[in-house]
Amino acid sequence: MPTVELTKDNFNSTLESNDTVLIDFWASWCGPCKMFAPVYEKAAESNPDLVFGKVDTEAQQELAAAFDIRSIPTLMIVRDKIVVFSQPGALPESALTDVIDQARKLDMDEVRASVADQQSGDAQA
Repeated sequence: MPTVELTKDNFNSTLESNDTVLIDFWASWCGPCKMFAPVYEKAAESNPDLVFGKVDTEAQQELAAAFDIRSIPTLMIVRDKIVVFSQPGALPESALTDVIDQARKLDMDEVRASVADQQSGDAQA
């Protein structure tokens, strides 16, 4: 499956209609982004059950700001509308494969419980 261009118009609907979405925050002038692009595209072809989106941080500055993107490329993985991974830097193919495998193996009930615990702790503080 090819990558999907994510914009402020389709971002939320993409996250809501898919269990797992990988997001590459990038810009056309960014050298490391250009180096990461073929690795990301290959992963998209190898994992057709996942959605691989790309956010052009120049064209979608509101999205980049909403996720506090300060360095590109930044890879984010969202499962069940929860950010389970976010890291700046171009990953080599083996590292990207490993991160995808780890995201697939997450027990989302545990993740939701952890998020709930954290939020209740934040509310008490």
